[in-house]
This record gives sequence, structure tokens and C-alpha cells, in this order.
Amino acid sequence: MIEDIELETLINDIYEYYGFDFGSYSRASLKRRVNRIYQLEGFKNFYEFLSKVRYDPEYYKNMIDEITVNVTEMFRDPAFYKAVRNEILPQLAPKPFIRLWHAGCSSGEEVYSMAIMLKEAGLLHKSIIYATDINSKVLETAKKGIFPLRMMKEYSENYRDSGGQEDFSKYYIANYGIAKFNEELAEKMVFSQHNLVSDNSFNEFDFILCRNVLIYFDNDLQKRVINLFDESLSILGFLALGTKETIKYSISTTKYKQLEKEKIWRKIK
Repeated sequence: MIEDIELETLINDIYEYYGFDFGSYSRASLKRRVNRIYQLEGFKNFYEFLSKVRYDPEYYKNMIDEITVNVTEMFRDPAFYKAVRNEILPQLAPKPFIRLWHAGCSSGEEVYSMAIMLKEAGLLHKSIIYATDINSKVLETAKKGIFPLRMMKEYSENYRDSGGQEDFSKYYIANYGIAKFNEELAEKMVFSQHNLVSDNSFNEFDFILCRNVLIYFDNDLQKRVINLFDESLSILGFLALGTKETIKYSISTTKYKQLEKEKIWRKIK
């Protein structure tokens, strides 16, 4: 196990050698993830690990990918998707063009979930979903739209619980233990690397989703990211966060109106 002081050394060295700033990440979660890597790799001591990180850029890159990967699933928290389906999409429907941003999209399951709902609402043809993550490895997975076939039973249950009426299997082709989702969905997605810690806004959006990412950041960084979303959101646009996340301490809540029950806010001024 690595000590707190060693974790600080690692954070400083990563910043000094590579310019990547973990300084604002929640220490508990970061320590847990670094410890897992440290133990899996079986280093004799912390300094052996540190010098590997310092002098082996390939190892460093893989380590960053391991640390920044977030767990996800299709139609995760079906009640949230039901609210999007019934309350948000009808309000976006009159727009001539709909821009969505999935920030911290991980391996893309929630991006495909959104594309399926847009299709069912008859809105996919006039929508574009920008899906970003800091982790280049998961973005490669997301772009392919290939997920394990064994997950489809659970995903189709989530889909039904979120109000889906179709046969879920019509959205993918099953082959050798994998499910490949339809090209028609992928055509409306743009995947790219984006670092919420250091990168700026890159467009104006009608709907921004960033669920279960902010929990890994400290208060200052959460504030910075919420302000980045505020800059990127059009008036009357929607912002969705994870179940344990809020905008309450980051921005004037008079600018936003929260939906009942769900962590979705509408920008009203």
C-alpha cells in the first residue's frame, strides 16, 4: 500500500514530468485506484514504481488510462432515462437542430442509450452527440460501438425500465460473444479526447450530461467544471449530473431550475 505522502510525490512528479494535474482529484478515490495498480504490478517498493512512471512514457500512459476509467452501463439508473424520455426530449423536439455533450463518456454505453432514445423520439436525424473523455483507450472502444453480448440481458431490462417499448435486440447484431450496435446510431456521434480539468468549452449545447464524474474531483475542480458547463449550455438547455452530484455549491442556483426527483437542471437565464 502506498502512503499519503507518497501519493503526493506521485501527483507532483506526474505534473512535473508530463504536465497532467491530478492535484484536484479526490484523494480517497485516487489512492484506491493507484494502490490497485501498485499491487497488481507487484512493485518491491514505491520508488521502483515512481521511477517506472517517470521514465517509461508508455507505462505512464497506460497507468493514466487505468486510473481515469469510469464504470458505466446502458440506461444506467432507468428512472433518469425515463425522465429524459418523457420530460426533456419533448422540450428539445421543436429545435431545428439538437446538440448534446456527453462529458466523461467512458466506453460509450450511455451515449448509445441516448442515441436510441433520440431515434425513438424521432429526433436522431437532427441531433449530434459530442462524446468526450480524457481516456483515449475507452474512446476507442466507444467509437466501435461493440459491447459484451452477456451484458445485453441486463441492458435490455434497463431499457424496458426506462420506458423503452421496442425489441432491444433490433439495435445490435450479435456475433461471437459481442453485440455491435447499428451504424445509424454511431453516425450521429463525434468522439474526442477532452480534459475537464484543463480544456475549455468547444461549442454551445442544448443538453449536457456528465454523470458520476464530478464525485472524483475536489470542490474547487467541481466548481470549475460546473462553470465550464454553464458557459457551454444554451439558455433553456439542460444539465444532467450523477445521483450524488449537485450544482448547488458551484453556481448561482437562480440561473437554474431543477427537475423534480432527478439530478437534471434547466438553465433559465
